[in-house]
Amino acid sequence: MENYCIGKKAILGENVQIGNFATIENDVVIGDNTWIGNNVTILNGTRIGQNCKIHSNSVLGGIPQDLKYNNEYTILEIGNNNIIREFVTINKGTKSKQKTLIGNNNLIMSNAHIGHDVVIGNNSIIGFSVGIAGEVIIGDWVNISGLSAVHQFSLIGDHVMISGLSRVVKDIPPYVTAGREPLSYVGVNTIGLKRRGFQLDKIDELKNIYRILFQQKKNTGMAVELIESEFDQTLERDKILQFIRNSKRGIIKGFGLESR
Repeated sequence: MENYCIGKKAILGENVQIGNFATIENDVVIGDNTWIGNNVTILNGTRIGQNCKIHSNSVLGGIPQDLKYNNEYTILEIGNNNIIREFVTINKGTKSKQKTLIGNNNLIMSNAHIGHDVVIGNNSIIGFSVGIAGEVIIGDWVNISGLSAVHQFSLIGDHVMISGLSRVVKDIPPYVTAGREPLSYVGVNTIGLKRRGFQLDKIDELKNIYRILFQQKKNTGMAVELIESEFDQTLERDKILQFIRNSKRGIIKGFGLESR
């Protein structure tokens, strides 16, 4: 006897495993070798890639918690090799961007909430009970520690580490560790960068860039001009400068501590 409910029009790949009392609506696509745990609810408009693990009581593709949503057709797109733990909720998009997008190889820990039109890159960790509001953009290799809250429209750059219980209300540029209250730059994410193969000279370059931005008491515009004039053009330098120029909420401030 089958103890789950699958819409007749749902598209399931090869070797998809479905736990007891799961519900999968009609307009759902699930890739090969994905495992769906007990009591999972996957709602219309959800697209899930291959080799994902969706643990018990998660709800994917829920209606956006946004009063401007007016039943327009939108989707939730989840890539490959993602682990979504118990009681996670991820809402689909609104007419703003039409989709919520989760990349590949991410771990989303239990009780996390990801709001409408959020974009999360690849290889990131969203910690226990992290709340991410609508239209947040998160890069690759980001680690948001448990019980943190991310304000709507925030930008978080690649290779960022955010300490637990953080309140993210400003944008966080790439390669840094953010902590304390109010949330501030406390150093380059040296440990994470070393684990991902960044060489010491590259890490030193990042430290020197962020020393100008956060520790020399220059306003952001002056710091950006100085970084652009004093540092050779590199992928990392240009990514930092582009991030700052694209920031609409403004970036976090420095706490005045030298990075590790």
